[in-house]
Amino acid sequence: MKLSLALHRPALAYSMTTLGAGMMNSIFNFYYVKLFLNRYKISEGAFHQAQVVFMIWNAINDPLFGYIQDNSKTGFCSIRRHSILYGAPFYALAFLLPWFPWKDYTEGEWLSGVHLLIALCVFDGLLTFVLLAQCALFAEISTRHESRLQLIKYNQIASLLGSSSILFCGLVSDNMENFPSFQTFTVFVAVLSTACMCYTGVFGISQYEQQEKLVESSGKSETSLSWAAVLSLTKQILTQKNFLLFVSMNFFQVFHSTFCSNFMIIFADNLIPKDALPSFVRSIMYGAGFMFPQLLVLSSHSLLSSIGYYKVILYAFYVEAISAVLMLLTGPQHFYILAAFLITNM
Repeated sequence: MKLSLALHRPALAYSMTTLGAGMMNSIFNFYYVKLFLNRYKISEGAFHQAQVVFMIWNAINDPLFGYIQDNSKTGFCSIRRHSILYGAPFYALAFLLPWFPWKDYTEGEWLSGVHLLIALCVFDGLLTFVLLAQCALFAEISTRHESRLQLIKYNQIASLLGSSSILFCGLVSDNMENFPSFQTFTVFVAVLSTACMCYTGVFGISQYEQQEKLVESSGKSETSLSWAAVLSLTKQILTQKNFLLFVSMNFFQVFHSTFCSNFMIIFADNLIPKDALPSFVRSIMYGAGFMFPQLLVLSSHSLLSSIGYYKVILYAFYVEAISAVLMLLTGPQHFYILAAFLITNM
């Protein structure tokens, strides 16, 4: 009993960043495409150009910020919780960038393309800075297996709660049809998310941080790996067959999930008539699309322990492929079946 009480606070502190980031990321990824295409009337060329630049920046900023956080001597970079604490307000401000137009855009105006480019790059940069620190904090907050299981459990619950922001945002703003209400809700989410992540920044103290203070007081320092050792380890990892297979699988899975989350509302608007599914039902459908995967993860622990992760992933791909073929044969005229397919396909 004492153990569970001792684990409660660090697990809660860690998962609060997941909650805050989940609320913002879900709304951002789900609505920004529809916003710029349908409301700001961005040109197709500007949209594609912004996506290409964003793709390059997204590939660069992960190792860049990882290197900075691992090698910086300043506290707000080298201490994980400080990176979250000081990065959270800027992360929230970056989240708000797309939802407030810089002017009344005309169709195809170049400024809307610049707006999209800056919004994507700034948001992804701050997201990377904060969540990289959180990922490192997971490894550093405790080395005990039981503690990490608690972290995972709290993190999954926080992820589920964070993904519910799509449901509430849709209900409040009529799926962005009521744009002032949508803007108000995004400001509320930004403030709430900042508070959640700041909680991690204050209370998410890692064991490594405590040990570092002891090392500094004793005057000892750890020796860092040489570049030759780093390159040798990198080469060993990159030549592993399992690593290459996993990265390939992960690429297509992330591509699929990102594509679905960004364009699901576009697909639904074009494939399902508004009179077939009222706005209230659509809001529930969109929310379920983000919450269903989290519920599936939370409820599949016994299955994972009995047959293993590999078979679960393999069978999930089989189900996904079969359901896609069945949906193609069924046709888009069965709207409720199509809605169920969109939900499960997320």
